Amino acid sequence: MRPPSQGLNFLLLFTKMLFIFNFLFSPLSTPALICILTIGAAIFLWLMNRPQPVLPDIDLNNQSVEIEGGARRSAKQKDDELLSYYFSDVKTIYEAFQRGLVVSGNGPCLGYRKPNQHYRWLSYKQVSHRAEYLGSCLLHKGYKPSPDQFVGIFAQNRPEWIISELACYTYSMVPVPLYETLGVEAVVYIINKADITMVICDTVQKALVLIGNVEKGLISGLKIIILMNSFEDDLKQRGEKSGIEILSFSEAENIGRENFRKPVPPTPEDLSIICFTSGTTGEPKGAVLTHQNVISNAAAFLKLLEDSFQVTPKDVTISYLPLAHMFERIVQIVMYSSGAKVGFFQGDIRLLPDDMKTLKPTVFPVVPRLLNRIYNKVQNEAKTPLKKFLLNLAVASKFNEMKKGIIRRNSFWDKLIFAKIQDSLGGNVSIMVTGAAPIASPVLTFFRAAMGCMVLEAYGQTECTAGCTVTLPGDWRSGHVGVPLACSHVKLEDVADMNYFSANNEGEICVKGSNVFKGYLKDPEKTNEVLDKDNWLHTGDIGRWLPNGTLKIIDRKKHIFKLAQGEYIAPEKIENIYIRSRPVLQIFVHGESLRSFLIAVVVPDPDVLPSFAAKIGVKGSFEELCQNQVVKEAVLEDLQKTGKENGLKTFEQVKDIYLHPEPFSIENGLLTPTLKSKREQLAKYFQTQINSLYKDIQE
Repeated sequence: MRPPSQGLNFLLLFTKMLFIFNFLFSPLSTPALICILTIGAAIFLWLMNRPQPVLPDIDLNNQSVEIEGGARRSAKQKDDELLSYYFSDVKTIYEAFQRGLVVSGNGPCLGYRKPNQHYRWLSYKQVSHRAEYLGSCLLHKGYKPSPDQFVGIFAQNRPEWIISELACYTYSMVPVPLYETLGVEAVVYIINKADITMVICDTVQKALVLIGNVEKGLISGLKIIILMNSFEDDLKQRGEKSGIEILSFSEAENIGRENFRKPVPPTPEDLSIICFTSGTTGEPKGAVLTHQNVISNAAAFLKLLEDSFQVTPKDVTISYLPLAHMFERIVQIVMYSSGAKVGFFQGDIRLLPDDMKTLKPTVFPVVPRLLNRIYNKVQNEAKTPLKKFLLNLAVASKFNEMKKGIIRRNSFWDKLIFAKIQDSLGGNVSIMVTGAAPIASPVLTFFRAAMGCMVLEAYGQTECTAGCTVTLPGDWRSGHVGVPLACSHVKLEDVADMNYFSANNEGEICVKGSNVFKGYLKDPEKTNEVLDKDNWLHTGDIGRWLPNGTLKIIDRKKHIFKLAQGEYIAPEKIENIYIRSRPVLQIFVHGESLRSFLIAVVVPDPDVLPSFAAKIGVKGSFEELCQNQVVKEAVLEDLQKTGKENGLKTFEQVKDIYLHPEPFSIENGLLTPTLKSKREQLAKYFQTQINSLYKDIQE
């Protein structure tokens, strides 16, 4: 903000000049003088309240620096040394929590709520004590304080999840997250692969799934289930028949309290978590991550934000993204190490807006799918030409301020247009970080303007803990994923088959750093496929260094195939272009090596399709519109137009489509928990429609 003295000096000078002019020349009437003074006061208040630009501390045209071997690091770093920790007393996840306890002054830590109620909070000390009791119970039941001891956690996000995880860290054990969206077969596979003998789960239904698979002989070695929710005695009796002891969470804590053991904290090199990646094909792979991996990644985000947003005990985040994934884990570790608060959603994503309004988070991790929904809703509500004009003008005005380094939510446009959006997310969001999937430039630009806060885009994968690049605070340009974090170096490696060469600043993205994992659990073959002898992680993504030193994701190495005429196809690249077509909500592009063209399954946007169809004279229910040949041809025409405008070659354009009324989702098995398309499952699911499309077109 402009210093008050400058604004005051301006007002005094303006007033003096006005009186001198009035005295020497033509005297003004009192009302006119009052009017002019009022205008002067308004200008004074505008100068006082108009925020001063906050400019980035590096040249945005040169954001990364080349180092030895052709790799790059962020220009913010003073040297090539990789960051391992941010706080000198935080080198393990256990120490991160202990620091939070101290710097918060035993402040509120974990929040939870019931419908239509305020949040209730557990303090840092309460969480720490309960973790010690639970951990002591695990030791009493036969576990050892050692990083080769694996404990399954099979639950939705809630305080007991964190208590269970911290119990493991307090005694050097290792949590292994399980999540039902992978499917029962995958849960069984992980328990057997990791030799898990104890699972902590939330619901009776999940306990029954585990017991049922033990009874079928599909799970071996499981001995104890600890349940967060209440249950009846018959569950205990059924468990006993299968050789499984069933304990309530409170029972386990009481056992630990009565058989208390002093904490046995881990070292930075110790294994911290095994995070099984969902994968788009094949069995899940267990990424082995150490405490140093996790802490270095969290440290890099703290380092990135130290000049623009320092997390303090006053800050709060909302936990709704799956704790089984590392993106959410890193966000929470950043919060705990700073003594901040974590409030959990009620478990129903439909109630998230109500949770946000009640919690009022300052830190908001997001995924593009959620932002796309909000963006589409706002766009669809601007139905009249005037509303569309005002919305576009508001975005353009705020975006122009953002280019100058001004980030605020108290402008005229905020009050007129954006207040409703900001309030729907609690009204206090100071920083948003989006990750897990690509986000369209118009959507990112919209939220940077609308939210009046920093909106950063991160890129990474489980194998590099979570993030390896992120956009810098102050960089308002979209269409890239920023620069390497302080814990990572990034290089591009030739992919000759796809005509990508590092000499042209293109190639497979490879990551090296203190955040890169140690390999896949009991799977040296798959480990060697992604981790080379020099410990470079080969991500399988294709990137391009832009002239300003930022990284742009342009393709995917894994999901390529040849058409019959020998042309290489990267379907994800095509899908990322087609998704810009207005009537399209989701799309799956498919091709085969014995065919010379592509087809696609399109899920239309239910908020857009009716009006889109009405313009071509077609009305009906959503399902009827999806079956209408005229509507299908219009959507196909719009797709091909979008593809042509965005540079798709003729052989990259789809020749025919099938309109499907039900979205691809985690629940129907067509998306991974990180919302990536399961291409193999999609091809099987739509095999009938695919065959029909190919049959109808003469090659």
